[in-house]
Amino acid sequence: MDWFFKFPHMNDDSLRNLKKVIDEGFRAFTRAYGDAIEGLFAPLQHFLIAAERFMTKTPWPIIMLIILAIAWGASRSWKVVAGCLVTLLAIGYFDMWDDTMRTVSMIFVCTVLSIAIGIPTGILMSRSDRMQRVVNPVLDVMQTMPSFVYLIPVVMLLGIGKVPGLIAVVIYAIPPMIRLTDLGIRLVDKDVLEAADAFGSSSWQKLKNVQLPLALPTIMAGINQTIMMALAMVVIASMIGVQGLGQPVLKAIANQYFTLGIFNGLAIVGIAIIFDRVSQAYGKRLQKHREVVHG
Repeated sequence: MDWFFKFPHMNDDSLRNLKKVIDEGFRAFTRAYGDAIEGLFAPLQHFLIAAERFMTKTPWPIIMLIILAIAWGASRSWKVVAGCLVTLLAIGYFDMWDDTMRTVSMIFVCTVLSIAIGIPTGILMSRSDRMQRVVNPVLDVMQTMPSFVYLIPVVMLLGIGKVPGLIAVVIYAIPPMIRLTDLGIRLVDKDVLEAADAFGSSSWQKLKNVQLPLALPTIMAGINQTIMMALAMVVIASMIGVQGLGQPVLKAIANQYFTLGIFNGLAIVGIAIIFDRVSQAYGKRLQKHREVVHG
């Protein structure tokens, strides 16, 4: 009756041998191809370093003006701009400017990479139900896998540093970008597509001139969610060498520095609110524009 109370499992020696074979196989793969894989990510490292250098070496008034100009261009709201200004001034006043700029540069590169991979993948998913059935389980795993688990293979392949942290953040943050691109294109009105067909549009013209513009508000929601999830990974990514607001929080946890942790945590929240309000306001403006054009 033992089997009734205790779930039958693989023999302990067999399980140990299986784990050992998998671990040794991955280590052998890392030793054989680690350098080549690292070389593939060299351009990404240069891009990240250039973005970080620009954000940290440019005088703060210029960076602040650029951010406020982007906020105004996206939202056309003085309230959003004023909120951005107050948040940035508070971050600078509490001596968190450099760490915040490092975090912003990493989120910027992560978002660009997520858009570059996510939108084409979402378009492919929207065009093929089979592709959607294949990709959806992968996205489910990416979203539900504990974020610490991503760090293990990434660190084994690429070591400690900015690029491994960035890759882990992108893996965690990209699923909403892919899902919402797919959803946005699938939600485009069939009558509009039939009208485009009637005018003799090719598949590329339909995608470029009809589907993507109409799906843009939904895609913007995907970008917004990707940015929020990337910011949520900042502290975890700091464990493998990503500089920014995550490292002081990690230091505060290790040494029980209450104020250091709270201040840097609030800075992350402030940056998240800026990104959220600006991208949401831009998405709403796109939605209104669409309603005016098609209303």
